[in-house]
Amino acid sequence: MKIGIADYGMNEYYGGTYDYELRMEQIKAIGYDGIERLRVTSAQEAVTKATLLAKLGMDFATCESPVIEDSIHFTAAFRKEYVWINADGGKPLDTFIRQSNYQSAASMRFGVRSAIHNHLGTCVEKQDELIRFMTECPDAGLLLDVGHLCAAGGDIETIFNRYYDRIIAIHLKDWKTDAEHPVWLGKGRFCALGEGELLEANRFVVTECIRRGYDKWILVEQDTHLREPLVDLQESRELIRSWGV
Repeated sequence: MKIGIADYGMNEYYGGTYDYELRMEQIKAIGYDGIERLRVTSAQEAVTKATLLAKLGMDFATCESPVIEDSIHFTAAFRKEYVWINADGGKPLDTFIRQSNYQSAASMRFGVRSAIHNHLGTCVEKQDELIRFMTECPDAGLLLDVGHLCAAGGDIETIFNRYYDRIIAIHLKDWKTDAEHPVWLGKGRFCALGEGELLEANRFVVTECIRRGYDKWILVEQDTHLREPLVDLQESRELIRSWGV
């Protein structure tokens, strides 16, 4: 398997990515194999960034462009496995399911899976919503976010075991109920692995992936940083390494 970073939280902390090459060198230096999303607006930018990652001996999981059709095309061109189905936008679940099935059908024409990213504050937040989505979108993969599922009251072991064969990638993150820093829905924040309440949930996922021979991406994502992100992310990497990866 590959251990990478989903860098949303880094961009939130820094305000963006100002030097792409430096960012990738820093991520590699603390022990990661690459990043999740190659964010691009053109084919030339996609080639340039992918070439840089190859030069550094790193990789990426998918492409993201402002236009979903471009995301599918770029992802297919690089022979990557999936694109996001993003539940943001406040759509009713019925509408979202219908549109997701169209996206899945379109991406499959290019050999790419569309994968749902369960997320707090969206129509696929709670466990029952995720189960309904997976039932009514049979061609979709699952981009399983441990932190968002657990923070929404879900049972990670149930979902992991039920949908293991449809997991396309995994986001590991820890959660801390925090009245002083209630960044997410007024409840708490995400933190470095091992510093919150989800140690056993994350350990379960990693050890089960090892046991079952999982060969896809596990991605560390810390949506909320209160200090230098590279310090948090290095600590998270060391914890995963202690679990055998």
